[in-house]
Amino acid sequence: MPSIHLTTVIHAPLQRVFDLSRSITLHKRSMSHLKEEAIRGRTNGLIEYDESVTWRAKHLGKTRELTTRITAMQKHGHFTDEMEKGDFRHMKHDHFFREIDNGTVMIDVLEFGTPYGIFGKWFEKMYLKRYMRRLLELRNQIIKDYAESEKWRVILD
Repeated sequence: MPSIHLTTVIHAPLQRVFDLSRSITLHKRSMSHLKEEAIRGRTNGLIEYDESVTWRAKHLGKTRELTTRITAMQKHGHFTDEMEKGDFRHMKHDHFFREIDNGTVMIDVLEFGTPYGIFGKWFEKMYLKRYMRRLLELRNQIIKDYAESEKWRVILD
C-alpha cells in the first residue's frame, strides 16, 4: 500500500492554515489545471466533520469522480478524509497541524491503493505515487501562498 508523507512549513496562524486546508473553493483553485469541480455534497465553503464532497476532474486522460467524507476532525489539529467511492481500492488522507513559533507545520499522510492486482501495484510504484505526491505538493504550495499573503481573505472572509 503506497503512503506519502509530506511536511510543509507555513508562516501563518494555525487556524488560518487549518481552514484553508478544508476550503472547497481553494482546493478547486489548486486543481484548476485539471478543471476539477465539486459536483455533489459540500461544493463550496469549509468542509466539516461527516460531510462529503464528490469531485470530478480529468486525471490520466480520463474524466473521473471521487467521493470523500470527513471521517475525523479535531478543530485546528487534525482531520481525515476517506474515499467512499472512486477508482482507488482505498484512499485515506490524514491532515495534521502543529503550531510553531513562526507559524504552522502542516503534515499530510496519504495512503491509497489500486484495485488492479499485480498491474495496479506496478502502476502505483512506477507512476501513481509520484503523480499523487506532485498533486499534494501543488495543493500545499497554494495553501502556503494564500495563508502567507492577504489572499486568504478572499477565501475565508
